[in-house]
Amino acid sequence: MMNKSNRFSFIAILIGLIAFPAGASAQTYSVQYGDSFYTIAKQNNLTLANLQIANERSGSQLKAGETITVPDSVSEEGKELMAKLVHAEAKGEPYEGKVAVATVVLNRVDSNDFPDTVKDVIYEKTGGVHAFSPVKNGAINNSYDESDMKAVNEAIAFRGQGMNSLYFYNPDKVNSDNWIFSRKTIKKIGNHRFAK
Repeated sequence: MMNKSNRFSFIAILIGLIAFPAGASAQTYSVQYGDSFYTIAKQNNLTLANLQIANERSGSQLKAGETITVPDSVSEEGKELMAKLVHAEAKGEPYEGKVAVATVVLNRVDSNDFPDTVKDVIYEKTGGVHAFSPVKNGAINNSYDESDMKAVNEAIAFRGQGMNSLYFYNPDKVNSDNWIFSRKTIKKIGNHRFAK
């Protein structure tokens, strides 16, 4: 049986293999005397948990001179919108799938082929068609739960690591002649396929 720490490490490694972009703009920071995870998180508009997850640390101790990873921040409004999308798109899916859905949004923000903000990615319309069905059917306006926000925060914390998925779909809900089937599938999680 895995203890909580081992489970966290296993999930972190598994998530790192899913669908994160190679070109995201996470940055490194050289710790200065008196810095803490809390102060660095606050300076970078991150949650303490985001910063700790990105550095695979659970404690608060830092040493002057060590280098840590500082993921890009996402506004609270952006996080809530992503959590609503995750809830609508991945309700009933495994937690790993929720993180991967949130990651697709971040990958699109970081890609030159999509808009540059979370809001613009989620509400994007191409040829009169919404990129995400919950925008079209109104489910984007529903609430989200703690698990959805946790998945968003985890995706943000690991932003910039792993492979680059830009799409996800449920093959049972998509017409077999849909263009999405021409995309290379990277990972299958629950009922979703993640592709680039």
